[in-house]
Amino acid sequence: MTPAPNAVADRQEAIAFLEAHPQVQFVEIIFTGLSGVPRGKRLRRHELLPIYEYGRFLPGSILVCDVTGQDCEDTGLVWEDGDADRLAKPAPGTLVRAPWMGDDVAQVITSLYELDGRPNDLDPRHVLRGVLDRFAADGLTPVVACELEYYLVDPQRTAAGGIALAGSRKTGEKPSLHGVYGLRELEDFSGFLRGLWAAADIQGVPLEGAISEYAPGQLELTLKHGPDALRAADEAVMYKRIAKGVAVEHGCEATFMAKPFADRAGSGLHLHVSVNDAEGRNIFASEDPAGAAPLKHAVGGLKALLTDGMAIFAPNANSYRRFRANSYAPVAPSWGVNNRTVSLRVPAGPAHGRHIEHRVAGADANPYLALAALLAGVHHGLTQKIDPGPPVVGDGYASAAQSNLRLPANWFAAVDAFEGSAVMRDYLGDRFVTMFCKVKRTEQDRFFDVVSPLDYDWYLKNA
Repeated sequence: MTPAPNAVADRQEAIAFLEAHPQVQFVEIIFTGLSGVPRGKRLRRHELLPIYEYGRFLPGSILVCDVTGQDCEDTGLVWEDGDADRLAKPAPGTLVRAPWMGDDVAQVITSLYELDGRPNDLDPRHVLRGVLDRFAADGLTPVVACELEYYLVDPQRTAAGGIALAGSRKTGEKPSLHGVYGLRELEDFSGFLRGLWAAADIQGVPLEGAISEYAPGQLELTLKHGPDALRAADEAVMYKRIAKGVAVEHGCEATFMAKPFADRAGSGLHLHVSVNDAEGRNIFASEDPAGAAPLKHAVGGLKALLTDGMAIFAPNANSYRRFRANSYAPVAPSWGVNNRTVSLRVPAGPAHGRHIEHRVAGADANPYLALAALLAGVHHGLTQKIDPGPPVVGDGYASAAQSNLRLPANWFAAVDAFEGSAVMRDYLGDRFVTMFCKVKRTEQDRFFDVVSPLDYDWYLKNA
């Protein structure tokens, strides 16, 4: 496999950036591995151009470290491989200033390549690109958008080790009411939002309007949809980094945990998708929201692969706390029209904008992998012409209870399903699926090795 055209940024991009920004003295190179956590290096100005001319070495273990940054030795990419270097090369259009870190700091997203120039098959950007190649071969282009929910929380943990919502810098008050779509709730954090939009504009991240979500202190902003899914994933990674950085400037933390509060709504990564043909026409377009055959087939493929992809959409132990009935998070492989109680929603709107909203992924999901799994489902459904069955009308939670169909309810079941999925191995790569499962099983062992305070509360006297 050779790098796709324009997969690596041209040297001239760096030269033009340095000329336009003489104040920039530091550049952070960013790589996002299987765990979804951006990692990298902070370099001096004079070190930027060599990255565009050759690349920058990063250890292969960075691909498969766990969410805390520890090695996952079972992957064979630590000791057996000698923790050998790979080359990080810059992605086009991602060299931008990072204003929350100072006027003299920039950042650039990278992908990993083998020393002979081959794209590394465990790099989530390359995994997503591989799925996009399937669409391109069929003369099709996915049009996607990412929509993220998250909370602003106090940076100081509570005495019991928990977290609390951040207070407004304007009033000092902490959100206590649901305040869904509340304007006062947005006004209380207007300083954060202004900083967020300003940084997004500087980085070319198409961040749109904000709403106060259903739970106290929860925000949702949408990234504009577009026909470059790889760029959309880059933008989601950049946006999360912006939100975290600007939040710290405003005395709080932005958390994208799927379920940071037991008694409040979880945070999702809602993925929106349609598909254009070679002439740029939306193949899902129809006056009847559920009328177009390609849309139905795409829904059928997505339904068929929801269980198989759950380990991607819900990658952490905390992720599974989000899936509860009557919570606005789905619990079953279901679809419907203008219905937020199902996994796959066909929103209302004009015929030319007809699309599917995938509501399963948590805000903690790796955007590259979530989009790769989503698009694998769409392509699988289109090529196999999968029938999704009738749409759910009304309460999707009641329908799920009656049908007895459920999404995997825990981390272990999800990883098992992903590991055994021939379709996911076909789309994402056999080695990738194996390595992803090794990383997740290492995380499972480490997470459940810890004896928590809840263990003592429940079992110290009662066992």
